[in-house]
Amino acid sequence: MRLVIISGRSGSGKSAALGALEDQGFYCIDNLPAGLLTSLVERFRNDPTEVNSIAVSIDARNMSGDLAGFINTHKQLLNDSNLTCDVIYLDADHETLLKRFSSTRRRHPLSDDQSSLDEAIRREADVLTEMANAADMRLDTSRLSLHELRSLIRKRVAGKESHDLSLQFESFGFKKGVPLDADFVFDVRCLPNPFWHEELRGFNGKDQPIIDFLSGHDSVNKMLQDITSFVSNWLPVFEESNRSYLTVAIGCTGGQHRSVFISETLASEFRKHQNSVQVRHREMEAKKAHGNHKEEYP
Repeated sequence: MRLVIISGRSGSGKSAALGALEDQGFYCIDNLPAGLLTSLVERFRNDPTEVNSIAVSIDARNMSGDLAGFINTHKQLLNDSNLTCDVIYLDADHETLLKRFSSTRRRHPLSDDQSSLDEAIRREADVLTEMANAADMRLDTSRLSLHELRSLIRKRVAGKESHDLSLQFESFGFKKGVPLDADFVFDVRCLPNPFWHEELRGFNGKDQPIIDFLSGHDSVNKMLQDITSFVSNWLPVFEESNRSYLTVAIGCTGGQHRSVFISETLASEFRKHQNSVQVRHREMEAKKAHGNHKEEYP
């Protein structure tokens, strides 16, 4: 049986994530009291319908006592040899959450007559500390549209077919900020930049002219060797500590050329001996989505 627990601050996209898992065949429950987790697992374990994939949302709407006891409940679930349990924590920066709630005019679950929306959003982070600390994967949704979030959940969570660690290489541009959910960040801005060659500027790191240009530099190949060696050496350590997800972020200036090429090359190399390897290009995906209608977060 597989259990996925979705948590995070209000406005970060938990409902969208849960919906994406439901579309993939998960039996989903929103706002489950954390104290009922073990009972839920036993209920479905003995159910004749043989539900094998369950996803639940646990957030600040829970009773404080249930959230305080989540650590012990989580340990019990991890010790269950017949169960795979993943905790996914969604979040966004404070200004983004504030903007989302202001635009939808919904009431924050922790707001009241004595506290403002700003205070409620900040307090929620403290309330969910234990959930955040237990997370196998954290997702920063600040720059993700709902479509991109659903796609990411389908690929990384629902698409995880084995117990092996899911490895993701993510390219990004430093001028847009470092991904907050990355486990390792490598800076490749020291490598030769195709942007300064006018005939290459219009291509990206997946195009053959950029591949040929970067592959021809010893410094690029040395960087690839060093990152490959580092990740290879530490992957077993993460797997032994029961980590289910690992994100390796590769950054250049704009996130279009060097970081994309390095991420694609690394993903291709690790697919030779890892079952679950994915690649994501943050700036290219954002550029592709620019100008399209974006659904608002509820």
